[in-house]
Amino acid sequence: MAVFSHGNTMKILNNPYKGVGLGLETFADIPYPSIDAATPMSLLSRCPHAAQTPLHDALEIAVTCGVAKVYLKDERARMGLGSFKSLGAAYVIARDAAKGKALGQTYVTASAGNHGLSVAAGAAAFGARAIIYIAATVPESFADRLRSMGANVVREGAFYEASMQAAMHAAERDGHALLSDSSWPGYTERPYFVMEGYLALMAEVFQQIDTPPTHLFLQAGVGGLAGAAAAIARSHWGDHTRILIVEPEVAPGLISSIEAGLLIETTGPVSSMGRLDCKVPSVIALKGLARDANDFVTINEDEGISGAAKAKSFGYETTPSGGAGLSALFSSTLDDRTVIDLNKNARVLVILSEGPEG
Repeated sequence: MAVFSHGNTMKILNNPYKGVGLGLETFADIPYPSIDAATPMSLLSRCPHAAQTPLHDALEIAVTCGVAKVYLKDERARMGLGSFKSLGAAYVIARDAAKGKALGQTYVTASAGNHGLSVAAGAAAFGARAIIYIAATVPESFADRLRSMGANVVREGAFYEASMQAAMHAAERDGHALLSDSSWPGYTERPYFVMEGYLALMAEVFQQIDTPPTHLFLQAGVGGLAGAAAAIARSHWGDHTRILIVEPEVAPGLISSIEAGLLIETTGPVSSMGRLDCKVPSVIALKGLARDANDFVTINEDEGISGAAKAKSFGYETTPSGGAGLSALFSSTLDDRTVIDLNKNARVLVILSEGPEG
């Protein structure tokens, strides 16, 4: 297992399980991520708020980074909610509605941001109710936005993990539907379909790009977006594309799990990349990424913040979370580039996963 680290720059782990997966008996009942993009695309076609998001050919960034192309899939205005998460929980509720199961249902979740907005929007659209648990670290402005969408907001716990435990307890106690964007042994069905909803953005990319990228940088919290995008990219592009998974170094759930060869819960301080500040990965995402990813990468807090600032200077304003994949590209050194085969002929795809806060 090769691990590379250069000073204060990103740590890179070459994935020893690529193509085969972890092979753990405890993962036997865990599904791999879906690659069925047709179903979410069909449902999206019926939504009046849905529209294809742009794929930018960011020439100035490519020149700055010394590569041939940098493509930015821009999710900052997705369905008016400001992130790719619009495609996830709302899609699950839409699936329930198509089966006559959403009307009058109460969906409970915990959220540090965009997932809660998707739950609230989906519930409002299909005659359901939403209860969103948030931790003390979540700004009141976000709580107010959730309330404006009709959600009941409950503050519980100092950090996200505590609010998630509270949401799980409340759903079980009151007989409500838990709708998490993460998965764990015994809880996989709804997060599997949350991840399936994310496939729509990659289905759009396949329509928007003619030649497979040589590199795909995917930021990860619990890993839902990364796991879904990597699975369908590998299915569609084969081994033409090097897939790199980017995490904050203070929340290295995926890279630590790959190093250990099993699911690991990490600890650490709060990250400025708040949407990615998840200490334990989704088991569906981990199972898929162990098979599909080439490399796992961590970036530090300064790299996340400076990367977002650079993105803004090029006209692509986002958060340190939303631009973390791009930050990894910005932060790569000459040595890093050798490790990941990044050169002047590289064609890089990055997802801007959310818009700026405020």
